[in-house]
Amino acid sequence: MRRYLRVVVLCVACGFCSLLYAFSQLAVSLEEGAGGGGGKPQAAVASWLAGGGRGAVRGAGVAGPAAHPGVSDRYSLKIQPVEKMHLAVVACGERLEETMTMLKSAIIFSIKPLQFHIFAEDQLHHSFKGRLDNWSFLQTFNYTLYPITFPSENAAEWKKLFKPCASQRLFLPLILKEVDSLLYVDTDILFLRPVDDIWSLLKKFNSTQIAAMAPEHEEPRIGWYNRFARHPYYGKTGVNSGVMLMNMTRMRRKYFKNDMTTVRLQWGDILMPLLKKYKLNITWGDQDLLNIVFFHNPESLFVFPCQWNYRPDHCIYGSNCQEAEEEGIFILHGNRGVYHDDKQPAFRAVYEALRNCSFEDDNIRSLLKPLELELQKTVHTYCGKIYKIFIKQLAKSVRDRYARSPKEK
Repeated sequence: MRRYLRVVVLCVACGFCSLLYAFSQLAVSLEEGAGGGGGKPQAAVASWLAGGGRGAVRGAGVAGPAAHPGVSDRYSLKIQPVEKMHLAVVACGERLEETMTMLKSAIIFSIKPLQFHIFAEDQLHHSFKGRLDNWSFLQTFNYTLYPITFPSENAAEWKKLFKPCASQRLFLPLILKEVDSLLYVDTDILFLRPVDDIWSLLKKFNSTQIAAMAPEHEEPRIGWYNRFARHPYYGKTGVNSGVMLMNMTRMRRKYFKNDMTTVRLQWGDILMPLLKKYKLNITWGDQDLLNIVFFHNPESLFVFPCQWNYRPDHCIYGSNCQEAEEEGIFILHGNRGVYHDDKQPAFRAVYEALRNCSFEDDNIRSLLKPLELELQKTVHTYCGKIYKIFIKQLAKSVRDRYARSPKEK
């Protein structure tokens, strides 16, 4: 009898303990529910969308929502970080509208989030901030505004080199020390396909390559460097720095061969000696200095085809970019001021179409037909005769944009 009594007491004790444990778990879950917004765990916000309000004139700006209050840290730890594509531009003088059109073209078609690094004269900061903040509903990019900055002991000399502020790009690896890789573009660039595609070329770099650019010319008979340069330059016709993809971590680490000393110099040490030696011999400023660097270090440069940096020189004397003829233009570069005069109306037509395009889906869908009609009016020019290469990739980018799921847009 006593044995059965002990069994009964043991069972009752176990049941009581189980009941206490159940009540304690219920209390914990209720407490977590009260602190997490309704009891249902919320998905964590990706880090590139979080982080306070818009930037001050020289601060960081965020296009996207602030971090949600009450989101549990343990959920955010499970979110895989989203790779950001870093895009830099330098804007001085009357370049606000041109720069905004370039940024718009990058946003419209790109898939991964973008981080813009905008170096501009102080008087342009307020306008940039106002325009970019108006795009914050897109939730697809961040931006940071920076002042124009040169080494103090030679600031005046650097600033007046070639065009105002153009040589700022040389110092990006030294200013953006926390950025691993970066795509620099001139203000007169238009992306006709996602930035993701040129960004993916970083994976094609071999172990010695630190940067990528396109040739200055495809046809040596009309080349500038091979006919007129009074300094060393890369390859047969030099390279154009209007679109420059950089692994800046490698750039900061590398010791560069040069013709000034037998000692190899790092990026921060080589720039001023180069300028002092060649300043009376260079015409295109910082681009010439880059050509000199890669002349002595050719193993460090990845050369991408002309369709990634398509300029009037590729068609004003007849078409000479075979890759663009076959696949269309990937990135349009309107140097020579062709977006703002009537000398090359095909370039201007693409610029005005993207400048006037808004982010509404219907507006982007209807971009192509009016543009094609405008391009057909340019067939009296050499570039206009091959107008279809101006819209071939653009049409594909529009189709691909609407083929992606809403989460990818």
